[in-house]
Amino acid sequence: MENPTDDASAEASHIQAQRQPGKRDAFAELLSPKIKQPKPDDKNLAKDIQKKAYGVFRPRDALGAYIANPESYPPSVVVYHNDDFVVLHDMFPKSSLHLLLLPRDPEKTLLHPNEAFHDAKFLGKVKNEVKKVRTLAAGELRRRYGKCSAQDWVRRDALDAEPPLEILPAGRNWEKDIMCGIHAHPSMNHLHVHILSVDRYSDRLKHRKHYNSFSTPFFVDINDFPLARDDPRRDPDRQGYLKRNFICWRCGRDFGNQFTMLKRHLEEEFDEWKRL
Repeated sequence: MENPTDDASAEASHIQAQRQPGKRDAFAELLSPKIKQPKPDDKNLAKDIQKKAYGVFRPRDALGAYIANPESYPPSVVVYHNDDFVVLHDMFPKSSLHLLLLPRDPEKTLLHPNEAFHDAKFLGKVKNEVKKVRTLAAGELRRRYGKCSAQDWVRRDALDAEPPLEILPAGRNWEKDIMCGIHAHPSMNHLHVHILSVDRYSDRLKHRKHYNSFSTPFFVDINDFPLARDDPRRDPDRQGYLKRNFICWRCGRDFGNQFTMLKRHLEEEFDEWKRL
C-alpha cells in the first residue's frame, strides 16, 4: 500500500463494509475459497462507505480499525488475531497471496519501522510471528499451486501411495517463494509487515509505485532490521527506488518504462513459476 491517495483511501473505504459479527475459524480463509470483495471502482458504493469510514479513521490510519476490533471482521478479511498481532489479507494485493501482519503494541504501532525495530525485544517478537505467518502462507501456496508444481509431484504421489508412507517427501519449499518485509517509507501510519508470494501477479498491481515498492530496495526484508545508521534504505526518496526502470523479479529483464509489457510478462512468469 504505497500511495495514500490510492490504496490507503480505498482501504479506509472498505472498513465498514467488511465488518461482520460472529465466531471465526482462525485459519479458515487460507484453507477455503476467497469471498469476493466489493471493488473500489464502484463509485456510488465507494462514496457511501467512505463517508462512514472516514468518521472513524483517516485514510492513512485505516489499519487501526483492524488492530482495534479484529474480531468484528470475517475470516475473508482477518485470518487470525491474538493479544499481540493481527494478520489479514491485504485488500489490494500486489501478488497472488498478500498478507499483512499488524503488531498491536500501543507503544510501537504508530512508530516508523526504523524506530520501532530499534527495540531488540520487540523486533524479535515480530520476527517470530513473521515466521509463523510465513509457514502458514507457504502452506496456502502449496494448496493453491502444488498440483501443478513439478517439485511437488513426488510428494503428491506419496500421498496416494498404498500402503501410506510413514514419512512424506518434503516436496517444494514454498517458504522460499514468500517475501516478508517493510516499505522503507510506509504509506499507512500503523506499523505493518507485508508477507506475500514473490509472483507480483495481481490485477491490483497497476502502476510504477506498486511494482517498484516490492521489487527494489524500497522493500526491506524483515531480517535486515535493525538497519545501520548509514543504510541508504533509510532515505528511499533520495535513492529514487520508486522511479527506477521495471526489472522482472524472476528473469531480470529490463522493461524500462513499459508497464503494459511488464504486466504481460509477469503473467507468463507467474505461469512458469507455479509449475516449477
